[in-house]
Amino acid sequence: MPDDVQRLPELTKHMIAEIDGAIGWITFNKPERRNAVSTDMWEALPKILDEFEANPQVRVIVLKGAGDQAFVSGADISQFEQARNTPEQVAAYERFVENCSDRLRHVGKPTISMIRGWCVGGGVAITLNTDIRICSDDSRFAIPAAKLGLGYRATGINKLVSIVGPAFAKEIFFTARAFSAAEAEKMGLVNRVVPAAELEAYVRDYCATIAANAPLTILAVKREVEEIAGKMPGHVDVEFCDTLVKACFNSADYKEGRTAFMEKRKPVFKGA
Repeated sequence: MPDDVQRLPELTKHMIAEIDGAIGWITFNKPERRNAVSTDMWEALPKILDEFEANPQVRVIVLKGAGDQAFVSGADISQFEQARNTPEQVAAYERFVENCSDRLRHVGKPTISMIRGWCVGGGVAITLNTDIRICSDDSRFAIPAAKLGLGYRATGINKLVSIVGPAFAKEIFFTARAFSAAEAEKMGLVNRVVPAAELEAYVRDYCATIAANAPLTILAVKREVEEIAGKMPGHVDVEFCDTLVKACFNSADYKEGRTAFMEKRKPVFKGA
């Protein structure tokens, strides 16, 4: 690990959290099971996000899987008998995972899923809770619920529908088959597909572009998109959105942006 990379204290050996420049890296670290997510990994995720959100150095958060075989291959099925055996256990587990997923979706910094290899079931669900999805050209996507007899809550299906639309959402669930990276891009499931050998460099460059921009503007847009996409027309909290916009115009960063433009130089934003 390079000297300038800071690793956060370990919460579980299956999750690695590192800060490298402006990037907060979260690695699902169970390559022997294709990074299948277990309870300890879910428990660690919100705590890592809390650390990254509180650190002004971190401008972008990237999620990835250890190794090159998978991003996340779904939930760790070996825990099903203990954690998801009865209706009560299933309900408790789903509430637990949904709370962790909500923390990811609402974290106050832009998030990117860097996807390599298999992205299955719960892995797809994790990526849907991030802002941007970038994958390698050898990635494969699937939600095999229909092959396991699993039911999906409306909240989870709604996230997929909001990104790929009803027709593709039905195809993904009905067939339960694996989709290629090219198919995923066509559906809108991912934003970009790049050659596997170039994936990390591409994501790093992408993060540098985002990190150079005004954090308050990015946060305002993220929150406004959540409002617009997550509510019925006419129910958007316009006053809340206006507050976010005013915070941008009242910030030192807005002055810095104007000054830098006039002086024909790159702005240096502080997020305040």
